[in-house]
Amino acid sequence: MAAAATLNSTLRESKPAEIAIAFPDNATASVVFGHYDQNIARIERSLGVSAYANGNQVVIKGPREASEQARRVFEMLYERVKMGQPASEGDVEGAIAESAYQGFLFPGEEGSKEGFGIIKTRKRGVVRARNAAQDQYLAALRKHELVFAEGPAGTGKTWLAVGHAVSLLEQGLVERLVLSRPAVEAGERLGFLPGDMRDKVDPYLRPIYDALYDFMDGRMVERGIQTGMIEIAPLAFMRGRTLSKAAVLLDEAQNATAMQMKMFLTRLGEGSRMMVNGDPTQTDLAPGQKSGLGDAVKLLSSMPRIGHVRFTHADVVRHDLVRQIVEAYERAAREGPSTTAK
Repeated sequence: MAAAATLNSTLRESKPAEIAIAFPDNATASVVFGHYDQNIARIERSLGVSAYANGNQVVIKGPREASEQARRVFEMLYERVKMGQPASEGDVEGAIAESAYQGFLFPGEEGSKEGFGIIKTRKRGVVRARNAAQDQYLAALRKHELVFAEGPAGTGKTWLAVGHAVSLLEQGLVERLVLSRPAVEAGERLGFLPGDMRDKVDPYLRPIYDALYDFMDGRMVERGIQTGMIEIAPLAFMRGRTLSKAAVLLDEAQNATAMQMKMFLTRLGEGSRMMVNGDPTQTDLAPGQKSGLGDAVKLLSSMPRIGHVRFTHADVVRHDLVRQIVEAYERAAREGPSTTAK
């Protein structure tokens, strides 16, 4: 009898489903579906369903579980677009990952887990984590005074950290931002580069500037830099300081030596939050020189007031090809040098 019940349940779950969703507002539905229905096409490819739109209605066909997930994705995107949030390619991917994560934790239950974590800034509005690792990262940033994040390029470590720092500043939880990177590639030859000190170091700090301008109005950024509310400087400039009531970010931390990392971490002052990001596989340090990031994670990440999040190639949120490139390099690193090479 139990076997028969199990068989019936399996047949019911595997039976193709057809789900029709009618959204109240045509204009919002059009944004959800995307230009020339490109968002619908992305959901079809990702979930293995077929879907077609007619006006404000979308009909989903495919395996029951996948069709239900597609329904959740469409409804999730509709609610977010209604609140003024975008429905870009990345937002669609994020909604797919979030719906899968919710279903994995609470199969068969609706609304059992809140959505992925968010950052809210005046310029950008609401920015939502796009996968479980980003959600874990945002949770760690909210909870801990010091957070280490390791992982490949394209996982959103720097961008989310800068966004979180800006949100802390706008909420009045910190009084200034201190954003830093090692200028390793310049070595001791920084003085030979043309221009004043800012001209010399800006190329190494450009990714931080880019993220900052994403989350803050350009005039506010320039005013903040002029008044000292925002400081963007090479790691070497941190020596001998105590950084109180500040959101402090060290990016590309794999290029900091162990001594530089110790110097940086001991700058943490009262009322401050510190974020340390890097990709251990892309160090520019001299051969044989120990990376401060790996050393600090090994020594400190088990402490209860310190957070540690590790991203993988599966968490890359840039172009799909970037994820495949990172995965190929990681696979090659695991397999080691080819034995067939001559």
